[in-house]
Amino acid sequence: MAKLSNLRIVLVEPAGALNVGSVARVMKNMGLEQLILVQPHCDRNSDEARQMAVHGIDVLEGAIEVDSLPEALKGCHRAIATTSRSRTLTTPLESPRIALPWLLEENITSALIFGPEDRGLSNVELNYAQRFVGIPANPEYPSLNLAQAVAVCAYELYQITLEQEGESARSIPSSRTDVATLDALEGYYQHLESVLLRMGYLYPHTAAARMEKFRSLYNRANLSHEELALLRGILGHLDWILQLVPARREREIGGRRDKRELGEWETTNN
Repeated sequence: MAKLSNLRIVLVEPAGALNVGSVARVMKNMGLEQLILVQPHCDRNSDEARQMAVHGIDVLEGAIEVDSLPEALKGCHRAIATTSRSRTLTTPLESPRIALPWLLEENITSALIFGPEDRGLSNVELNYAQRFVGIPANPEYPSLNLAQAVAVCAYELYQITLEQEGESARSIPSSRTDVATLDALEGYYQHLESVLLRMGYLYPHTAAARMEKFRSLYNRANLSHEELALLRGILGHLDWILQLVPARREREIGGRRDKRELGEWETTNN
């Protein structure tokens, strides 16, 4: 299950040790290995977590704890976030069966992100994902426990790998190997926002909403490292131009001042 070994399960601020242990167990069941915990509010090494992990102790013990979601996604090329906030998203909410195969293409590192038990992922946290998954459930009570949500997605991922292995004889073409990493994209987004603010295209009070639209646009483009470097080059040139504008304006103002003073001198001496 080489493709599954390149997939990270990211839990943002998990609160319950029982849930974390259960997640480790179901990951072991479905061939997933990488568990990342972002600012966990529980002890993954507690007796509760270990009891729930059962034979997934190695996944639990191998879990990595980080301070931020961008840190958890460092080196990833693709990320999908789980959420039920379809009304607040500019990108459509998809079912696991439709979206998750995108994480398992060849030669990429990917992440599947789950939010805290009590609130789910915030809009800011959702911005770090390129696609969004919602688990279809009874509308009268659609809320799933964290470990249950991971179990549903992990099962779908495992089934996808089985199907793909069964179809390997059909010589499925390999996917791109030069996809830009998410941390490289995040650097571009920060640079883009800075330049657009300085140009006056963005305003501080609306920048976040506008940047969400830019993120959605670029995420759909699936940029390569070369394409991203091209865009960064454009921003770099704009940086250079913006640095020249104040100096040029100052020279123009100074030139007008000199002409005015010269005119006043000529008037005085005529």
